[in-house]
Amino acid sequence: MLRRGCFPLFLLLLAVLPAAADEAGPPTLSIGAPAPDFCLPGIDGKTHCLKDYGSSQVLVLIFTCNHCPTAQLYETRIKKLVDDYRNRDVAFVAIEPNNPNAVRLDELGYTDVSDSFEEMKVRAEFRHFSFPYLYDGDTQKVARAYGPSATPHLFILDSERKLRYEGRVDNNPREQFVTRRDAREALDALLAGKPLAVSKTPAVGCSTKWMYKEASRLEAIAKLESQPVKVKTAVAEDLKGLRKNPTGKLLLVDFWATWCQPCLQEFPEFETMYRMYGHRPFDLVTVSVNYPDEKAGVLKALERQHATTTNLLFGSTDIYALMAAFDPDWNAAVPYTMLIGPKGEVLYKRQGPVDPLEVRRLIVANLPDDDYVGHQAYWRQAVYGKSNQPEGTRSESEK
Repeated sequence: MLRRGCFPLFLLLLAVLPAAADEAGPPTLSIGAPAPDFCLPGIDGKTHCLKDYGSSQVLVLIFTCNHCPTAQLYETRIKKLVDDYRNRDVAFVAIEPNNPNAVRLDELGYTDVSDSFEEMKVRAEFRHFSFPYLYDGDTQKVARAYGPSATPHLFILDSERKLRYEGRVDNNPREQFVTRRDAREALDALLAGKPLAVSKTPAVGCSTKWMYKEASRLEAIAKLESQPVKVKTAVAEDLKGLRKNPTGKLLLVDFWATWCQPCLQEFPEFETMYRMYGHRPFDLVTVSVNYPDEKAGVLKALERQHATTTNLLFGSTDIYALMAAFDPDWNAAVPYTMLIGPKGEVLYKRQGPVDPLEVRRLIVANLPDDDYVGHQAYWRQAVYGKSNQPEGTRSESEK
């Protein structure tokens, strides 16, 4: 019989043990083991095999991905590593190990794209990758053979293609705190024919998304879609207040109508953004420009979209006055979208269908990074260039 004092601990163990089991993955390849063979599709349209790199003295395999904020912060360092050793008989190959169906939407809160093959092409072009980027997400056969525990995770192979080093790039994801550049030290030792001082290090980052984790993604979607969908009317004062952004968060506002096909076509993109970034300081409000007596039809349309966001409906038949209350410069056509900063500043506005990728990039570039310092700077540099601040309103006329 269990003692009363032990019962809470017993329940805690029951809760923790399955979670630990869920993170189980294949063992990491042992130091000294021969490199498992591979032939994988690359974003360049070619198939890349282990044998293709036989002429290089050293081969570095980098298991990385798109969605992980740690992997993102290492992109520049990896590109610098490639550039510095490109003419020193070292070949570099990046491999994306994640199954995209196993990545939950709330795991995409720090990215513009997920980990599919097509999205790999988008990231590589955007960030100017200077190395082959291969996809292993469908079968994960290569990832299971090497056993990367996280992204990024490096495997350095010698001239005989035996594993000589596996682990991190360096000893701190925040580059200003790096005191040991493990991958460089391993490469320098191998190229000089010297023994490695350290052959194995832990690799911090996002856990590999093995196929079995798809069940968690589907469960999360089902939970989201089971939530109630509501809509309430808004008058001019409500819309004036909405324009000032009272949320204290980054706010995306989407004006739409049930009779507007472009609106309905892009609506799922906005709901996806909400599910991606909603756990961060971000909010989405949809505003239907339908008349108040069309509320039932608006609600049905929202229910079909599983729109669990804050949903508003024009509360007056004077629709032009309501539009002007939000933005006097709006010429009344829908769809109409605005991204508003926490202080009410307009970061983006667009009359007509949006480019979802552009909007997602603007969102991650403007979300505060108090929970992951350095991430906002990464995205601001990528989106706005050298400047760390947006230059004002983004609109169609500025493209």
